[in-house]
Amino acid sequence: MSAALSAARPSAVEVVADGRRARGRRRRLVMALLALVAVALFAATLMVGKTFYSPAEVWGVILGHDVDGATFTVGRLRLPRAVLAVLTGVCFGLGGVTFQTMLRNPLASPDIIGISSGASAAAAFAIVVLGLGGAQVSAFAIVAGIAVALIIYALAYRGGVAGTRLVLIGIGIAATLNAVTDYVLKTAPQWELQEAMRWLTGSLNGASWEQVRPVLVATVVFGPVLLLLARDLGLLRLGDDTASALGVRTERTRIALIIAAVALIAFATSAAGPIAFVAFLAGPIAARLVGPHGSPLVPAALVGAVLVLAADLVGQFAFGSRYPVGVITGALGAPYLIYLIARTNRTGGSL
Repeated sequence: MSAALSAARPSAVEVVADGRRARGRRRRLVMALLALVAVALFAATLMVGKTFYSPAEVWGVILGHDVDGATFTVGRLRLPRAVLAVLTGVCFGLGGVTFQTMLRNPLASPDIIGISSGASAAAAFAIVVLGLGGAQVSAFAIVAGIAVALIIYALAYRGGVAGTRLVLIGIGIAATLNAVTDYVLKTAPQWELQEAMRWLTGSLNGASWEQVRPVLVATVVFGPVLLLLARDLGLLRLGDDTASALGVRTERTRIALIIAAVALIAFATSAAGPIAFVAFLAGPIAARLVGPHGSPLVPAALVGAVLVLAADLVGQFAFGSRYPVGVITGALGAPYLIYLIARTNRTGGSL
C-alpha cells in the first residue's frame, strides 16, 4: 500500500519541473499580452487625433499607398511619433532594468543616478550657450550621457562596484548637474528657454524620421548585446563572488553591460529628451507581472514601450490641454519613488 502511494506521489524533480513550466507559461502569456497592448496603443496613436482615420486607411499608408488626407497626417506626423515612442520606451526599459538588475538596487536607474541629468545638462548648454539645435544637440546629449556614466563608474570603483556606493555617487552627481542645468536656464533668452524646456521635459512633439533613425540603429546594435549577456546579468544578481564562481568575468561583463545600457539611454534621450521615470518604472512593473524568474530584459522593454505610448496618448487627449509625455510619466513615477522609499524605511531593508 505504501509503495503504491509513493509511486503516485510526484517526486521532487517533477515538482520543480512543473513549477518551471508554470512560470514559463505565465511569462510567455504576460509578454504576449504586453505585446498586444503595445500594438493596440500603437494603432490608436496612428488613428486618433483631430481627424480619425480608420484601420484600413492607416494600413494603406503603412503599405505606401496614397490615401487622401491620411498620407501626410499619418505618414509624416503620427507614424514617426508612434515609432519613436516605441523605440524610446524599449531603450529606456532595457537600460533601466539592466542597471537595476546588475547593481541589485531598484534606485540604480539612469533617472536617479545622473546619466539622464548629464545628457540634459549638455543639451541645455548646447541650446542656450552655444545656440545649437537638432542633431548637434543630440550629439552633445549622447556624449555627455556616456561620459557621466563612465565618471560615476570610476568614482564608485573600489576593487569592484557596490550598488549602494554607485547610487549615492550618482545621486550627488545628478544634483550637481541639475544645478548646472538650472543656472543655464536662468541665463537663457526667452526663445532658447522655451526650446530647452521643451527638450528637458521629454516630448515626442515634432517627431521626425531623422530623429527615429539614430534610435533605431542604437536599438538594433546595443539591444542584442544586452540580450546576449542576459544570462551573465542574471548571475550578477547573485553577487560578484557567486557569479565569478559560475564562470562570469564580472568586471568585463559589467563594463559591456554599462556601455550598451548607457548608449541606449543616451540615444533615446537625445531624440525625445529625458522622459521621466520610464527607465525607473519599467523593470519593477515587469518583475511584478512576470515574476522574479528569468531574464527581465524583454518584459521591461515591452513595459517601457507601453508606458511611453500610453502616456503620450493620455497627454494628448485626456485633458483639456496637451501635455508632453514626460509630464505624464513623471506624475506616474514620483508616487512610486515615494512608495519605494517609505516601504524600505518601514521594513528596514536595503534599497
